[in-house]
Amino acid sequence: MQTFIMLTRLAPEAARSPQALEQLERKAMERVRKDCPDVQWLESYAILGPCDYLDIFQAKDVETASRVSTLIRTFGHARTEIWAATDWKRFKEIIRGL
Repeated sequence: MQTFIMLTRLAPEAARSPQALEQLERKAMERVRKDCPDVQWLESYAILGPCDYLDIFQAKDVETASRVSTLIRTFGHARTEIWAATDWKRFKEIIRGL
């Protein structure tokens, strides 16, 4: 499984109340679990800055990560970025071979 970082910024009209945010999150995650059952969600953070959320998940490939990103965009009227991430220990193993 590969690790992916997803940054999400919701459109202002996506949720007008804290309760609406929770409903949006619940519906989006139900859909991700249904359509991408092999995805393992590791962490989610609300963040300050140009994005609203940072999520860390594992997926078998970039195609699956793209599906997750697309689902999140459609539910939250959001903009997302997906970054592939390599664990630091694994990265050091890779560069030792250079």
